[in-house]
Amino acid sequence: MTGSHNTGGIERYSSGGRWEETFGYSRAVAAGDYVHVSGCTAIVEGNLAHEGDPRHQTLAALGIAIDALAHFGLTTADVVRTRMFITHARDSDDVGSAHAEVFGDSPPAATMVVVAGLIDSRMLVEVEVDAYRGRTHS
Repeated sequence: MTGSHNTGGIERYSSGGRWEETFGYSRAVAAGDYVHVSGCTAIVEGNLAHEGDPRHQTLAALGIAIDALAHFGLTTADVVRTRMFITHARDSDDVGSAHAEVFGDSPPAATMVVVAGLIDSRMLVEVEVDAYRGRTHS
């Protein structure tokens, strides 16, 4: 189920993704001036999109994260930090260029690390996003 709820000044948003309920997490959580988006992969409508294509998996994953930020009225210009987890170092240029394309003139602080694997062996990238909403949050 999608939606949000606010408890004690902390607002939690669910996109309705199957793992959110199963694993007990929110797609995004706003606390004070910051919004933290959970790890996003290229799972679109329950299926992995762009199998074998790290660039397009990155674009899809960042799109999911940006959609979560939009729930809080934020855009890529509000993103202050990203983390990219990739399964193969050889994909770093494709993932990095997709990241640069999305953030354009508002590049956030960023980290990219190579990991042993993700929850599905066909996933090549997972991204986390943190945004600042102090300018728009009342």
